[in-house]
Amino acid sequence: MSFFFLLSGLFVWPSLERKGVRTFLADRLLRIGLPFLLIALMLMPLAHYPTYLQTATEPGIEAFWRHWLALPFWPNGPMWFLWLLLVWDSAAAGLHSLIQSQGKMVLRLSSYARTNPARFLAGFLLASIVAYVPLALIFGGSAWFHRGPFSFQLSRPLHYALYFFTGALIGACGIERGLLMPDGPLARRWSRWLAAAAGSFVLWLAVMSQIVADPAPPLAWQIAGALSFVFACFASCLFTLGAAVRFAQLRSRVLDSLKGNAYGMYLIHYLFIVWLQFAMLGPSLPAVVKAAVVFTGTLALSWGATAALRQIPAVAQIIGESRRAPIPTRRPARSHEIPSLSD
Repeated sequence: MSFFFLLSGLFVWPSLERKGVRTFLADRLLRIGLPFLLIALMLMPLAHYPTYLQTATEPGIEAFWRHWLALPFWPNGPMWFLWLLLVWDSAAAGLHSLIQSQGKMVLRLSSYARTNPARFLAGFLLASIVAYVPLALIFGGSAWFHRGPFSFQLSRPLHYALYFFTGALIGACGIERGLLMPDGPLARRWSRWLAAAAGSFVLWLAVMSQIVADPAPPLAWQIAGALSFVFACFASCLFTLGAAVRFAQLRSRVLDSLKGNAYGMYLIHYLFIVWLQFAMLGPSLPAVVKAAVVFTGTLALSWGATAALRQIPAVAQIIGESRRAPIPTRRPARSHEIPSLSD
């Protein structure tokens, strides 16, 4: 999820520059806010019904609905990411309005990430430690906040905000000019980032195995667990970006279709994965076979359903890759200025 926030932030500043604050926020409300409400309120109850059936003494829609409404919060599955992303988008829009006259300063900071990548990334890692470790020690790594359909992990709001705004800073001068250039430091050193990602992940697993085995782990182990998470998250996110820039140059109809339908697949995949898992409880099959069936079925069904939904013009405006162009609210960029990037 940290990677999702980092990736989402990359295009925020160019989008604000191109659309203006009002159009940007209207677009975010349509593309993020509306799907969050529709999926959380309508699709999530249907997706959770198989879970209810596993322990229900009163199987049936009416009894399920009574139990659902009696819950102290509204379960939203993976949709929590959308409302928190909308919060950071709104904060970025407000920040853009406040420092609009200081746009050159933002571009200079973005250029610093390109010209001094080691210092920039070291600062990013240090800020990640400050943003995550204290909250992880206070709340633990797995405690959640729930209020209605809104939820998030108590240890991670600052961590996610940092990744989002770091992405916005990297992308302010255009991703083709910064850290994510095809010949940039991430792409050139992708193998080192791979080693760092694998090593830090193994370290995190080793530390967490000690913490899980001890019902009251010492403070030193808790600090080690929080730090290892920060390192693993940092390295894996940068490896993914570097490897994508280095190798994701191939084009094909299948991959283009997957890219165009990816957002819609994210919105509806939870329904298919839960029901397919429920269907796999009965058959006596090896776990690896059940996992393969669930994964393949979820991929095919969510992909096909999204492609069908995108044929509806009103739906395509929300989850489609090709949406109507916004009405320009700012003067056209001059030849010496940073080019715009599409969302």
